[in-house]
Amino acid sequence: MPKYNTTFELNVEELDLIEDALRRAKLAQTQANLKSGKSDEDVREIHELLGKLHNQKTFYRPAKGTYVGG
Repeated sequence: MPKYNTTFELNVEELDLIEDALRRAKLAQTQANLKSGKSDEDVREIHELLGKLHNQKTFYRPAKGTYVGG
């Protein structure tokens, strides 16, 4: 039985492209669901996947000095 690949080599630009595509798919699915009266299960799955990608990011924080977010 084949195994899943657990390591991926994607750069920041490729991940950004994936996130943009998922956001567009979520918007299109939301609009389609509003027109047809369907449930938002597909939209929820896309939203959860976007959340997983966001939670795996490492955000910049300077090593020295005071950090002011915003």
